Amino acid sequence: MSLTEASGLILFLLSVSVAQRYSGSVTYTSTQICALKGSTVEMHTDISTTKSNSRDIAAKDTFWYFKRNYYTSEDLRKHRDYRDRVKYYSSMNRCTLTITNVKESDSGVYYFSLIKNPRNGGHPNEPGVTLSVTAHPELQVKIQPPFYDYTQVECYSSCQLPVRHSYIWYKNGQTVWGQTSNVLYSPDSSGSYSCALMGYEDFLSPSVCVDGRSCNRVSYTDRSICVIKGSSVDVSCNYSSYEGHVESKFWFRHELHQQPVDITKAFQDSGRFQVLETETGRSTLRITDLRESDSAEYRFKFKTPSFEWMSSLPGTTLRVTDIQVVGTWSTTKRLKCDLTCHPPGSSIVWFQNGVIMEGKSSSYLYVSSGYGNSYSCAVKGFENFPSPSVCFSGQNCKKVVYTQRRICALEGSSVDISCDYSTNYSPIATLWFTAEHNHPWPDLSEPEDVRQDVRFSGRVHVDETETGRSTLRITGLRESDSAEYRFKFKTPYFEWKSSLPGTTLSVTALRVQVTRVIAVHQSHTTAELKCHSVCSPSGSYAWFQNGWDIQEGSSFYTHDFHPGDSIACAFRDNVDYRSPSVYPPQFASVSVTPSGDIMEGSSVNLTCSSDANPAAKYTWHKNSQRVINEEPQLVFKTKSSDSGEYYCTAENDLGRTSAAVVSISVKYGPQTSTLSVSPSGEIVEGSSVTLTCSSDANPAAHYTWYKENQTLLQGPEDIYHFSSIRSEDRGFYQCKSENQYGQISSEPLFLDVQYAPKLPSVSVSPSAEIKEGSSVTLTCSSDANPAANYTWYKEDEDSVKASGQIFIITNIRAEHSGSYYCEAQNSRGRTNSTFHLTVVPGALKSAAAGTVTAALLALMLLAVFLWIRRKKSRTAGERPDSRAQLNVGPVYDTPSAAAQRRPAEQQDDLHYASICLSQQNTEAVYCNVGRVQPQRGTEEDEEEEDGVDYSVVRFDKGSSAAGTRIQEDGEDPCALYSAVNKKL
Repeated sequence: MSLTEASGLILFLLSVSVAQRYSGSVTYTSTQICALKGSTVEMHTDISTTKSNSRDIAAKDTFWYFKRNYYTSEDLRKHRDYRDRVKYYSSMNRCTLTITNVKESDSGVYYFSLIKNPRNGGHPNEPGVTLSVTAHPELQVKIQPPFYDYTQVECYSSCQLPVRHSYIWYKNGQTVWGQTSNVLYSPDSSGSYSCALMGYEDFLSPSVCVDGRSCNRVSYTDRSICVIKGSSVDVSCNYSSYEGHVESKFWFRHELHQQPVDITKAFQDSGRFQVLETETGRSTLRITDLRESDSAEYRFKFKTPSFEWMSSLPGTTLRVTDIQVVGTWSTTKRLKCDLTCHPPGSSIVWFQNGVIMEGKSSSYLYVSSGYGNSYSCAVKGFENFPSPSVCFSGQNCKKVVYTQRRICALEGSSVDISCDYSTNYSPIATLWFTAEHNHPWPDLSEPEDVRQDVRFSGRVHVDETETGRSTLRITGLRESDSAEYRFKFKTPYFEWKSSLPGTTLSVTALRVQVTRVIAVHQSHTTAELKCHSVCSPSGSYAWFQNGWDIQEGSSFYTHDFHPGDSIACAFRDNVDYRSPSVYPPQFASVSVTPSGDIMEGSSVNLTCSSDANPAAKYTWHKNSQRVINEEPQLVFKTKSSDSGEYYCTAENDLGRTSAAVVSISVKYGPQTSTLSVSPSGEIVEGSSVTLTCSSDANPAAHYTWYKENQTLLQGPEDIYHFSSIRSEDRGFYQCKSENQYGQISSEPLFLDVQYAPKLPSVSVSPSAEIKEGSSVTLTCSSDANPAANYTWYKEDEDSVKASGQIFIITNIRAEHSGSYYCEAQNSRGRTNSTFHLTVVPGALKSAAAGTVTAALLALMLLAVFLWIRRKKSRTAGERPDSRAQLNVGPVYDTPSAAAQRRPAEQQDDLHYASICLSQQNTEAVYCNVGRVQPQRGTEEDEEEEDGVDYSVVRFDKGSSAAGTRIQEDGEDPCALYSAVNKKL
């Protein structure tokens, strides 16, 4: 049966009815029922009967009972607590019990029976129906599947709620007007929803986010709190925002038709209110020294950039109760510990003459005889907040009543702590003492009189000018004087050893708090200030700017802070005890320790000092870059990279200032020495080259330059320059960096200078005369970088004879004679050198030639002899010419045709060799090679004679043949000349 179809104020459990068969004949349609206090409940049973006994069961033949024990099963119609509220119904085989206006005391198990006395042959039909009655509905919001484009939310309870009852819906804390059904349809799929029964607005459901994620909502931890006067309480809530960012938030006291006001700013004694936020999304309002006037409903409010929580939802209702002992001793002799509300699960503690009475925890205390005794009570857990002591009979009894339970006083001021005491006999001793937390009296046999305590020496005085009244005066108050002070007296027959609390003194030092920075401008900062103390005496506050009184009023003040401004506060009734001033940072400076030279590896301490209140936070900068450090001291072990300019910035909520820059120069020897060359590519002879020695040192290093361990240069120059590098500059270079703290050398750097091949030189092996049939090795050498490649050529031949530095000719023959040249080539150029190779006949050929020559000479001599004789015979008187002239002149080898085709400027490099062979000498011929200039005419030959080297080889001719003479000019026809032209 749905809520809209049911009639009557009937409540059922929203569980499925179960059909369980017990005792073979009775079935309860529901075994668990939850009902709201004041509603109506129905319980049903189905009865099974046999065919022979098939008839309607009359209600008069049945009864229901609430079984409290085995022996009492009284019919509910006759029970004094039910008889006016129950009815029985019977129809067919179903029996129904109806209970109206249910109470919480109705909770329990109900049984059905067919006979009037189950002890006379009957028994309970288990398990019965369990009824739970609650004073308020346990509501929940359930998100249902969307209905078309509408969000569908349902308000339900673990107990079936009254039908045709009105509901109140809230969205984002605001009442949704016109919606009274238990189901709400909304076109908005965002936000939070909660519900309540009309008339039970204080018992609403927790808020639920429709989308299941974050939404705007506030959920209070407690709906109602009862606390004792003088104690403290925490009122908490959880909150969340769809946007995540909350701009402002505060607690306020809900008053009808009044705008919310931050509770911490609403009253002059607002110091008793403190807001704590120990975790994100949870806020706690803490109220100390509670007063009955603090009883109210407290709500929480927050604001985001686009939303403000203006809730109609109830918050937490706080009830502060006083406690007192009441009673009429002349008649009842019964005392009652009276409270307007009871903290949950609380019990009572009773005191007699200030001492706890063991075993007494009821709200009522029966006293048979108590003349001269005093009594007081407290709630367990709140023993420090008992009721005032009262005398059991008359006004004269043993008691101590303190004038004030709590006193708040300013540091440096004075305070009076008083009490009234009474006893049946005159006291013989009185004293004041402090209840130390580590040794609470009366565990001590005798507490120490504060007048004997060295901590109070010269600062305490006890005044007892009035009978039954004692006053403890403490001057020059210190925060360490904060404690609980108690009074004790002793008579000849009694000693007051009270467990009751005395007067708690709180000594506070005023200070100004920056609660909020409103705006930061280039010239000033606007901030909200609060005059804060751990306790708050009653009265107004005074504010001072640079010592001048500027405002009187609440504990909050807003000020525009310019450089040099300072603000202080005080209680108006005691302006001589002001708080310390607050002001932006002033006069920031940086000090360096040690003050002398700073060596690498040493410890350096930079200290930033600034006068500021609140204390400044510091930011360090190096070379205008922020250093991750927010402490006033920057301590580090120096490295070479720590050199630079340092300064600090001091900042608090009221402003900022920067210190002057200090320079740190870390001294150290050369860390590295690196040699580099420019240009970095291949270096060609004749180009400009620079060597650079790089070194990290402080002070700057001096440099020494080396080549192959030979010193080149010393000085501050870190470069070594070649304006036109030569091949001779090729080699290993190194630099050394040094200062007074150390030295280091670079790794050697090889400087590779590239150049074209120099004029090649050719060597012949063997070096003696070259005879036919022998083997000859020709070697060509040239200075070049990179190394040269060699090619061999023979004049008048176009083909390459050989490649490589060595050219070997085996089994040499006469046709191998001639001019050769080798060519040296690399990537930078080429050059060549020419020489002449002469091959002489072997030994056999020389002997044969000698024989032929001798024969020819013999024939010639014979012919000459015959001719002379014939001449003589023909010519009479004429002297015949007896000389025979042999013109054997020098033989010159001429260049090959290929060489002759070369340009004149290239022929300077040619080498010529002239060989003269004697016809009469078969000995070896040697040739010396010299330098010769090219022929430029006769006159030039004479002028350039010094540029020509001649080498002459003369042979021993032995005896000449008969009739042979040397030419008249004396020139030896057997002389060999060799000339080599040198290129100028």
